Amino acid sequence: MNNPLLQKFNTPYHTAPFNEIKEEHYLPAFQELIKISEKEIDEIVNNPEEPTFSNVIEALAFSGEKLDVVSNIFFNLNSAETNDEIQKIAQEVSPMLTEFSAKISQNEKLFAKIKKVYDEWNSPPLEGWSSQRRDRGGSKELTEEQQMLLNETYKGFVRSGALLNEADKERFKEISIELSKKSLQFGQNVLAETNNYFKHITDEKELAGIPEPILQQYREEAKERMLDGFVVTLQYPSYIPLMTYAENRELRKELALANGKKGFQNNEFDNQNLIKEIIKLKQEKAQLLGYHSFADFVLEERMAKSPVKVNEFLNELLVKAKPYAEKEISELRQLAKTDGIEQMESYDHAFYAEKLRKQKFDLNDEELKPYFELEKVQEAVFSLAKKLFGLDFVEVSNIPKYHAEVKTYEIFEEPSKKSQEPSENPAIGNQQLAEPKAESRLLKAILYVDYHPRKGKRAGAWMTSFKNQFKKDGENSRPHISVVCNFSKPTADTPSLLTFQEVTTLFHEFGHALHGILADTVYPNLSGTSVKWDFVELPSQFLENYCYEPEFLKTFAKHCQTGEVLPDEKIQKISDSKNFMEGYQTLRQLGFGILDLAYHTNPEKVGDIKTFEVDETKATNLYPSNPETVMSTSFSHIFQGGYSAGYYSYKWAEVLDADAFQYFKENGIFNPEIAAKYKILLSSGGTKDPMELYKNFRGSEPKVESLLKRAFG
Repeated sequence: MNNPLLQKFNTPYHTAPFNEIKEEHYLPAFQELIKISEKEIDEIVNNPEEPTFSNVIEALAFSGEKLDVVSNIFFNLNSAETNDEIQKIAQEVSPMLTEFSAKISQNEKLFAKIKKVYDEWNSPPLEGWSSQRRDRGGSKELTEEQQMLLNETYKGFVRSGALLNEADKERFKEISIELSKKSLQFGQNVLAETNNYFKHITDEKELAGIPEPILQQYREEAKERMLDGFVVTLQYPSYIPLMTYAENRELRKELALANGKKGFQNNEFDNQNLIKEIIKLKQEKAQLLGYHSFADFVLEERMAKSPVKVNEFLNELLVKAKPYAEKEISELRQLAKTDGIEQMESYDHAFYAEKLRKQKFDLNDEELKPYFELEKVQEAVFSLAKKLFGLDFVEVSNIPKYHAEVKTYEIFEEPSKKSQEPSENPAIGNQQLAEPKAESRLLKAILYVDYHPRKGKRAGAWMTSFKNQFKKDGENSRPHISVVCNFSKPTADTPSLLTFQEVTTLFHEFGHALHGILADTVYPNLSGTSVKWDFVELPSQFLENYCYEPEFLKTFAKHCQTGEVLPDEKIQKISDSKNFMEGYQTLRQLGFGILDLAYHTNPEKVGDIKTFEVDETKATNLYPSNPETVMSTSFSHIFQGGYSAGYYSYKWAEVLDADAFQYFKENGIFNPEIAAKYKILLSSGGTKDPMELYKNFRGSEPKVESLLKRAFG
């Protein structure tokens, strides 16, 4: 079989050949690439030369390059464009990859070589012997990035069981394989539950209060299903507007219950036992390595360092935020009483919060949406990247896509005169372009954007990469970055229009994307977003701040029909409403972080999932708990994604982003000198300790007061 995944990608910039890849290509490709990667490891292990940084650490960092690319392609599609066959392949491939990873990390001969190099570079030098010792490997001293790679490689092997005895190594491998399977199953169950529910409505009166553009969206969803009337789904662009605007309280309740029951219905997609199995396996894994809990294991490698520090951080914010949250909910309850509601429920929150927001600021999402056309918002984020970092975005049509809705862009650094389209030659190289009209520019990245919900796409928004940046053989190989969201599709009458929250979501994911786009490191495993997990949200949350800046907002907030700029009074209202319900939102985030830490600190206490969730989050809950719903069974961030024992990092990074943006505010939000320093922070990836990177940028450590001042004044 001619398998495009096993050949050199004959595409512009060696991008993924989506137009040639078929589902039957994946499994044989993984099988063959694992064999090739194993051979690369064997060559490192069996090299008769004395172990050096170059022939062990560096060689290992660059091994498995094609396997990484194919893995990125496959698992990104499993999130953005999946189907039953891809999910079936994922269940087969995930344990293969986990077993392959375990074979590397538990290879005694390989680890012996790594340890020899590590000990040599980290042991105190003998007097008069340092320079001779450092001459081995062709360099008198390791660079800072090389030293970081050496330390991270050694720690990575130790944390993957390299120092365990044979029986424990085997058990560690078994646990890792089981976790990969169960995490995948968790996500597949959530996706199935999301797709399996829809509400068919034939009487428009049931949808009173919902704006016409949303009704049109519901009509088109019904039409796609060959039904009359309206269809509401659990996809966020469908679900959130109903919860926000529907006057029909029973309808809001029905949708909220359906959403809250995902993975909690004692059916084939139930996630309750999976949660228990996942946390039990994680705990056993951590204890094999000598840690008290999985949270201790995870946090050792984060800025926070320990569960104690995280709990102190979360509780400090809880004490500060709870009075504000309680005051906000009290206002909503008074408003609900005017409608005869004596006991407000969680499914009432969005509806009355929107009512109160309109009363206080004379502002609602549907009123603002015509000013936030998706295309214009994207142009704005592109222009911001140009203003801060000198980046130009050129849409191209010759890069293969995995779906017709995806758009692709070349990203260049200034000078900004537009080049010609890339050569039609499909064999074009990674940096080679057709003759430009102006002086040649450096390609920084390829960008894929995918904005609308589909049956095969999981909910939410995320940034990922198909290929990391790295430097090898004199070439700076540039990254292929992807931004995936779930915004309302355009209708026959209107373009895709965003709520203001969706505007901030796009900026958030693009902040992550910039972390990847600007990457400028030697090694792929230290590149871009390969940083400590509680540092990774800084670039994303930082960029959201620009959405609230009047001088920037005016450049793109223009009515989709008239071209009218969003009036000053509405811009002021957006600014004034920035912290609306901030106390409630803070407690909600803190609740997620506290629950996450509880699962990964005290798994032995987990009996009934609902009871555990209620008990652990009671300090942050502001509404009565409904016995039919639970959040944990669809908490994909921690049971499928990489946020296990790390969900707190969203609030942690808010301290960083508030402090960082305050620096810009004090000196000009487009200040070129500060932007240049921030660009260094982004481009450095994981080559330095994140606190060192931050202090190099800011001149001091971040202050929690910056967040409190921004949130509560």
